[in-house]
Amino acid sequence: MLKVQHLSVSFVTRLGANKAVDNVTFSVESGKITAIIGESGSGKSVACCSLLGLIPSPPGLIEGGRALFDGKDLTKLNEAQLRKIRGRDIAMVFQDPMTCLNPYMTIGDQLTESLRYHQKIRRTEARRRAIELLQEVGIREPASTIDSYPHQFSGGMRQRVMIAMALINEPKLLIADEPTTALDVTIQAQILQLLADLQKRRDIGILFISHDLAVIADIADQIVVMQEGKVVETGTRSEIFHNAQHPYTQRLLAAIPTGGKEIASPESESLIQIRDLCTWFQHSNAPVKAVDGVNFDIYRGEVLGLVGESGSGKSTIGRSILRLVNVTSGQIIFDGLDVTALRPHELKKLRRRMQFIFQDPFASLNPRMTVYETLSEPLLLHRIENRSTVAASVLRLMDNVGLARGFARKYPHEFSGGQRQRIAIGRAVATRPEFIVADEPVSALDVTIQAQILELMRELGREYGLTMLFISHDLAVVRQLADRIIVLQAGKVVEQASTRDLFAQPQKAYTRQLLQSIPGRGLLKGDVAGG
Repeated sequence: MLKVQHLSVSFVTRLGANKAVDNVTFSVESGKITAIIGESGSGKSVACCSLLGLIPSPPGLIEGGRALFDGKDLTKLNEAQLRKIRGRDIAMVFQDPMTCLNPYMTIGDQLTESLRYHQKIRRTEARRRAIELLQEVGIREPASTIDSYPHQFSGGMRQRVMIAMALINEPKLLIADEPTTALDVTIQAQILQLLADLQKRRDIGILFISHDLAVIADIADQIVVMQEGKVVETGTRSEIFHNAQHPYTQRLLAAIPTGGKEIASPESESLIQIRDLCTWFQHSNAPVKAVDGVNFDIYRGEVLGLVGESGSGKSTIGRSILRLVNVTSGQIIFDGLDVTALRPHELKKLRRRMQFIFQDPFASLNPRMTVYETLSEPLLLHRIENRSTVAASVLRLMDNVGLARGFARKYPHEFSGGQRQRIAIGRAVATRPEFIVADEPVSALDVTIQAQILELMRELGREYGLTMLFISHDLAVVRQLADRIIVLQAGKVVEQASTRDLFAQPQKAYTRQLLQSIPGRGLLKGDVAGG
């Protein structure tokens, strides 16, 4: 169906040409799923977007190679010719539906726009077909929801709408660019199953782009591994997962969360006690019960995992403990102190002992502050160091979190996502806190960088004697780090157990559903060569 041969794409900058895709060859068969795998910056998305003329030119430039589709070389077509193919014969599902859907247009208008452009059919017929397709991709009550706007849908529902938009003209080839990265594991599993079902039902070819081998473990027929713009290995799913030849592929496989952590029994002493905690938010004159009567303890020296889908109240619990949001009722006792009763000046003192690592370091780091200023600020604020001694402490912190000392005068935008998260972790441990809330600290990172950050957190936990609340929607990640796990649903605790017991014998149906949704479940049993 699609045969890409020796494709090379460069971006011209002031410093010269940067080759993003270098002599890449792969193919997609009709009725099959080909996955392109690699870390951020490996050239996956650029290779696929260049086929449809979706890279900006300039600075983007296809330097060589060809892409044969239906007897035509896509790289030689002009914009008018490509426009006839885009959305008609080849469709694309992008990573973030919220930025790809038009917030000013209803779902129905966006679905029918492409259909009416390519097939010149009447508005009523286009609407009827749009409703049928929404039903096919699992949107409930499509006849009424078709007139909704994107913000009225959840992330998973928006992604279903994106898939419906891509399929409405019955394309022969679907390009899916990281379509599940931002989704909860249960929603991710649904979207992957939906794509696999649609591919079989409609007999279309799918080119699936991902940085996570576990995600494509259950669906890919053929896998292409890319590193720094080049294809380093190609093979069937079985060949890649059971007999990977290239060291880079082996490293990606090794980074998949598989085995559980060896758990030391937590000390019996509770550092934090949560009693009947309620945190509600007012919305349209009705309370949203984000956290609703939650009870649990966090033992001194343990890592407690808090898991659940988006909207289950995980982050709100973490923020409530540090009083970053107002608590509606209940008690939070930290080392004998009732946090909910403290005044602002008392809270400031306590925050030296309690810190927070946010999900997105780019949003939580001050873009106007260098690494040195970011790491020195908490040390000076809490008078741990003075102006003459702070420099040595900042450099030690940088050593501890794996940042080169030469980076001290750089700003956040000059770093990769993984490096920015190291800065955020450095800032959190600067005051030598006793307790840290880590809120989805690795969810936006490539699996290899994710593995590095988890190892860093494990080492810092041992060195600093930290107690940690580790929040995530990904049970496979939590399994590597946590001593115990609490499962949250709709603001309530569903189940809590040791990590080993929860994975071996989950008691509740919701927990079993979460476990069954983990991508590449076979890999968790060590179903990888050498794993």
